[in-house]
Amino acid sequence: MRLVSLWYGSHPLSIVLLPLSGLFRLVVAARRYAYKAGVLRSHKLPVPLIVVGNITVGGTGKTPLVIWLVESLRASGYRPGVVSRGYGGNAASWPQPVTAASDPAMVGDEPVLIARRTACPVAVAPRRVAAAHALITDYGCDVIVCDDGLQHYALQRDVEIAVIDAERRLGNGHCLPAGPLRESAARLRSVDITVVNGEALPGECRMQLDGTVAQSLADSQIKRDLGEWRGASVHGVAGIGNPGRFFAHLRGQGLKVVEHPFPDHHSFQADDLHFGDDLAVIMTEKDAVKCRGFAGSQHWYVPVTARLDDDCQQRLQRILHNIAAAK
Repeated sequence: MRLVSLWYGSHPLSIVLLPLSGLFRLVVAARRYAYKAGVLRSHKLPVPLIVVGNITVGGTGKTPLVIWLVESLRASGYRPGVVSRGYGGNAASWPQPVTAASDPAMVGDEPVLIARRTACPVAVAPRRVAAAHALITDYGCDVIVCDDGLQHYALQRDVEIAVIDAERRLGNGHCLPAGPLRESAARLRSVDITVVNGEALPGECRMQLDGTVAQSLADSQIKRDLGEWRGASVHGVAGIGNPGRFFAHLRGQGLKVVEHPFPDHHSFQADDLHFGDDLAVIMTEKDAVKCRGFAGSQHWYVPVTARLDDDCQQRLQRILHNIAAAK
């Protein structure tokens, strides 16, 4: 929470940190130039690569967008695959294929979520180029989506999609550590599409996350409208980049939320989900993939679905068509 007030407010400490922010920005720019100049090697895949990422630290809605993108590509006749770093995964070897039954502790929580929601080939590795080649060779994927790869310049990309949170935008506009930016705000001018989670400005694509039904962790066949808890108190659990957005979503459905924010990618234990009462415990789908093994009847999660304007999908289709025609 201290970083939130520093990056998204007017905390005086951000001014003190500006010299470090300038150094960080210089290092990032030098690294990007090294890839462009060929000093650092960048790999070109034999199929189109779509990168989905952001220039800020924290959650913006990348994973729901990746799921939407995979489903849209499949509906258009493509055979998509998804590559990811697999943050927090501790597998003994890489790359690792990811399925709905994979252990999030081995391959990361977001890749397991994507595999469960899309039934799409997913592979993770610290060297994402190895994961991408595995998907092309082993699964015949003809387009690759790179999750959270905007700064992963070891892979040459055909399409760049940046995701922004409408409420937080770019915070105070400074790079780390004075602000939340991984790269300069000018970086957005070079991406193909900017998707905004919430209200968008002219030229941006608007994305809305819909989720009004909770599913039981103990029994996947049991579902319940969030409206059934309207006016009731529930425990809200979120180990994501921006927990406040999830809690606000629950409140928007009329629930009274007792907030339990956890760090992004938190490794949940059974004790984390027991609060000494009989209130329902409602969490994000990303957190749920790590909690199924010890969840009880009071534990629920809310799947969300990304909705984008038709114009956004048409823009992406035109870009892909031009790429395919050029190959």
